[in-house]
Amino acid sequence: MARSKRMSVQKRLREKKKAEAAALKREMRAQQRSAPPVEDEEPRSDIADREALEGYGVIVEPEEDAADA
Repeated sequence: MARSKRMSVQKRLREKKKAEAAALKREMRAQQRSAPPVEDEEPRSDIADREALEGYGVIVEPEEDAADA
């Protein structure tokens, strides 16, 4: 009989821990929604600019010496 009581205590502790984690997550989301946007950051874009593409090696400038040969 003692074992079943310990199991129920452990179960309650697990449930309490999950509930606290969910409450913390809800609180963090609420803070993020209510926080004013940061003005210092530049607006982000999903489209890469020419410099980024050149850095990745997608766009390669043709060399004029190779074209003349």
